[in-house]
Amino acid sequence: MTLAMSWDEWASHDATALADRVRAGALTPAELAAQAAAAIAATNPTLSGVVELFEDAVADPRANGTNTEGPFAGVPYLMKDLGPTLKGRLQEMGSRLMRGNRAAADSYLAGRIRQAGLNIIGRSTTPEFGCCSSAENPEVYVTRNPWNTGYTTNGSSAGTAAMVSAGALPISHATDGGGSIRIPAGACGLVGLKPSRGVFSIAPHASDLTGLVSIQGCHTRSVRDTAAFVDACRGGAPGEFMPYWSAPEPYTRLIERDPPRLRIALSHEWGDHRAVPHFVAELERAGRLLESLGHHVDWAVPQVDFRAAFAAQTTCYISNFAQTVNNLITPLGLSRPPADKVEPINIRIWEEGLNTSFTERARMQAVFNTTSRGFGAFLEEWDIILTPITALPTPVIGTTEYLTTSSNPSVQDWFANLWRNFAYTPLSNLCGIPAISLPLGWQESGLPLGIQAQAAQARDGLLLQLAAQVERAIGGRWNDGRRPKVHVAGRG
Repeated sequence: MTLAMSWDEWASHDATALADRVRAGALTPAELAAQAAAAIAATNPTLSGVVELFEDAVADPRANGTNTEGPFAGVPYLMKDLGPTLKGRLQEMGSRLMRGNRAAADSYLAGRIRQAGLNIIGRSTTPEFGCCSSAENPEVYVTRNPWNTGYTTNGSSAGTAAMVSAGALPISHATDGGGSIRIPAGACGLVGLKPSRGVFSIAPHASDLTGLVSIQGCHTRSVRDTAAFVDACRGGAPGEFMPYWSAPEPYTRLIERDPPRLRIALSHEWGDHRAVPHFVAELERAGRLLESLGHHVDWAVPQVDFRAAFAAQTTCYISNFAQTVNNLITPLGLSRPPADKVEPINIRIWEEGLNTSFTERARMQAVFNTTSRGFGAFLEEWDIILTPITALPTPVIGTTEYLTTSSNPSVQDWFANLWRNFAYTPLSNLCGIPAISLPLGWQESGLPLGIQAQAAQARDGLLLQLAAQVERAIGGRWNDGRRPKVHVAGRG
């Protein structure tokens, strides 16, 4: 098959550039889909980032309702196998239990994505129910990091991170309940924004109020693609429990201007958690770059009770997740998750969380309130909190302590161990504030290290402005212009 572009040309285009070429008549949506399918065929056997390719959507980008006149003009897109549903399509959530599960209807966000002109051509991998730090169960699949296949991508947006990083496509769906957009973006050298609450709808199956910590988003290789995705896909469905807010101007226009001089707090000593020395040095290096752009940079720590905050977050995950599992097994006529089809930690979470009392949830919500107020007060003093994306290096494949295949008998200890590594991302979910991972650092292993910027509620635009300013300052060369070992165009 003759492809419309060379692989170097394909890899050098972000989604916005591809859409511009379609509008100019130089490419068609079908040619884009064919190129992405060929890229997936070339990289997926090594990376295991795609569960299924929708051949009908590749053959005819308009067949599933994609608006090829939308801003993305038919650019190919993968949907994480969790969250938004596609009518009649499989959604198996990384779980043996859910094999063969087909969605009865499109979710609201799926419609927004298609209206934006993104052609959903397949499903990307995720750990079982999105619960752990890596899509890594050999009985399901093992998703590998394109920079070094001996390492995980982290999770839970694992397949999306692998495929966008490997150049298979420029943009893909991700979700974030505690860092699952930002952490894999950080380990794979991508731009990953977790927006504020009230941006992307999760209708009709839940709402921001009932989900409390989870939010939708994407992985990209350019700030303008992320900005365009938010502009095109944001907004609430009828009957939302809370208001969905709009930005004063489109982010695609806002990011053309530099932000004002910002007060940026470098931070990594969060309660019991500390980043390894190399990550602290990379954080300082990012701080010096921001200082050179005219920003005020210094060390500071939000005045919150971090132990209480992480304990409340753990209660939220355990109780929310137990109900999620219950909602999945009840229609199957099961009274408990079967041990031969559900991973051990997920069963233990279900057991522990099913009977969480209203009093426990009320205590949890009280801590959510005090933590949010603490971060809110801090972000009156500072515009940005800058942290490494994780406290510890990305694990090698087979590090079971972070996986839901772990034999750890204690759910509380399992979560406490997660926080030791993934210390800097979950509290922005608790507070509902925006956060973005930018590919500005390196780990000693040679993997990328994301540097995370967090801002006050509804200041998503400010994060994107800062990200765009940095992108311009480095000449668009995220990851120092390097490519991963597994890449459609070869190693950079």
